Amino acid sequence: MKLGLINSAWLGTTVDTARGIQLTKEIGFDTIDIFADPLETTPQELRAIREACADFELPVVSTVCCALGIADFNAPVRRFHVDRAKRYLDLAYDLRGRNMLLVVGEYIWNQEVITPADQWKWAVEGVRELGRHAGDLGLEIAIELEPFHLSIVNSIDGMDRFLQEVAQPHVKANIDVSHLALVKNPADQIAKLRGRIAHVHLSDCDGKKHGDLPPGRGVVDFPPYLQALAAAGFEGTVSIELEYSPEPDKIVDWVREAYQSTNRMMDSLQIRS
Repeated sequence: MKLGLINSAWLGTTVDTARGIQLTKEIGFDTIDIFADPLETTPQELRAIREACADFELPVVSTVCCALGIADFNAPVRRFHVDRAKRYLDLAYDLRGRNMLLVVGEYIWNQEVITPADQWKWAVEGVRELGRHAGDLGLEIAIELEPFHLSIVNSIDGMDRFLQEVAQPHVKANIDVSHLALVKNPADQIAKLRGRIAHVHLSDCDGKKHGDLPPGRGVVDFPPYLQALAAAGFEGTVSIELEYSPEPDKIVDWVREAYQSTNRMMDSLQIRS
């Protein structure tokens, strides 16, 4: 497995996009994921991303897209989010990435008024269309399992069902280890998704709420999950997710700490390639 970083780690700090890519390489990461909305990224910013990744020989694996309206009850809203997500796929293609990480959102109004079955159906339909576009580009979509009570996909079993109903070979799962810990899905359940895992996120938490902490600062027991991923045949990238550091002036130390603790763990398990 490769070890990567989502460049959202640098959000809210003085580190700009190009410098963040340079630091990501200098710290030791193998790859980078790009968190940038193609609807607001300027041509200058896009060129800066492309050139920095080339200059520092840091390949892009994923673009990160939150399409929270993909299951909205208004058809024009759903259409916008599907079309916007296609732009993220186009961006991944332009950056020579491998996949688009997709968050499909949550049920609204406490699953009342609008039936959960309808919202699930709309999410499936939208992602199925995106899967066809991804296939045309030679890319994959990695659906993120979110740990929140009303998230549309919030468990291994829910992910399994969602992928089966989307029924597109280019639509697979993203495994976020801390999210599995938060929803009490044990590592052995990962086997249910064997052959259908496109990407992995890694961060720590306090076991009660979403954290995005450097591994080692929380309570997540990572080795069983990483071993289960290896046993399931996953050979892709594990991307560290760190966002909104409580000490933005120390962000480089924050990222370096996350790299070092994860690198030691992966080396001890002999899974980093």
